[in-house]
Amino acid sequence: MSVLTIQGLAKRYGKITAVDNLSLEVEKGMTFGILGPNGSGKTTTLGIILGIIHQNSGTFTWFDGRYGPWHRHHIGALLETPNFYPYLDAVDNLRLVAHIKKVKEPRIGPLLEMVNLYHRRNSKFRTFSLGMKQRLAIAAAMVGDPEVLIFDEPTNGLDPQGIAEVRQTLREIAGMGKTIIMASHILDEVEKVCSHVAIIKDGRMLASGTVGAIITDDMLVEVSAEDLPALRAAMEQYPAVRRIDENDHKLLLYLSEEVPPAKLNSMAFEQGVALSHLRVVKKSLESEFLEITGKAESA
Repeated sequence: MSVLTIQGLAKRYGKITAVDNLSLEVEKGMTFGILGPNGSGKTTTLGIILGIIHQNSGTFTWFDGRYGPWHRHHIGALLETPNFYPYLDAVDNLRLVAHIKKVKEPRIGPLLEMVNLYHRRNSKFRTFSLGMKQRLAIAAAMVGDPEVLIFDEPTNGLDPQGIAEVRQTLREIAGMGKTIIMASHILDEVEKVCSHVAIIKDGRMLASGTVGAIITDDMLVEVSAEDLPALRAAMEQYPAVRRIDENDHKLLLYLSEEVPPAKLNSMAFEQGVALSHLRVVKKSLESEFLEITGKAESA
């Protein structure tokens, strides 16, 4: 079931195009990451779908339209730095959020337990670390039990412990069956939290799909032979070969496990194919992300 459908979204500020003909779909239960460098249009996109920013063209539809103009009541969001009253404790701050949202029974205790702040429920907000403030903001977004949670750079500015705690909280929320839409410029964060990802740059979609398909740490091996179709057929028989791309009379093999190059060579030879080229391509997650975004610059 579709939770969010975006078609041809565009937003311009004078001569600057912040979002450029963006289309994507988020289905129920996805943890969907919008990944891109700073200034790529992530925050603008979130602002548009939340009704904070008006687009120049394109459309978006929440929940297949079944809630009509009241779809916002089913969405929780954290877009900026947590903003609470410093002299109020965690419980009173969440009570205030519930009052603003018109939620009569906010279940504050369970929310604080979920974000691991119940033991600090009576502490003033000003005494919280940055990570604790961010987790309280996540709890605030959960007030009213929304179907969808939207987070913009949820670990921005946190220390390693704070990052780990926020990531764990997001994974727990996803485990509850909630749909999460999260914008981030940190590739590692998207890989560890999200099930699906859209990579954008300069407001344009570069790639989208499951995290495993778009962002991979597979072992990559480049091979070639005079009879390329026969080589592809031989390589397709090997279980560790997860995917094969072809470019410039070479095959790029995505291997789900590390395989000695000599083994690939002998396997091809056993199938009657002599390799004319074999090269192990060392590619990190970061380099793949940079490659995808770099292609946009040269296009």
